Amino acid sequence: MKLLVLIAVLVLVMWLARGLGKGKTPAPPPQPGPQPGRPGQDHEDMVSCTQCGLHLPRSEALPGRGGVFCSESHRSTYEKQRGA
Repeated sequence: MKLLVLIAVLVLVMWLARGLGKGKTPAPPPQPGPQPGRPGQDHEDMVSCTQCGLHLPRSEALPGRGGVFCSESHRSTYEKQRGA
């Protein structure tokens, strides 16, 4: 009887060991991300809206009297408040 229990325990341990080993796959190597300041990379300066402080790319900002703005409404509100 002891022999049957010992065999059952050994079979169970081997089954668990095989099951745990199958689920493991090697992780792919990490991909290098963009690095600031490297030549040849496209990047754009960020600016802050003078009215609300929102950060946006310079190409999307609207120039105005007193700074750059995130929208036409912020530009007109700022210029009305400043009397410009």
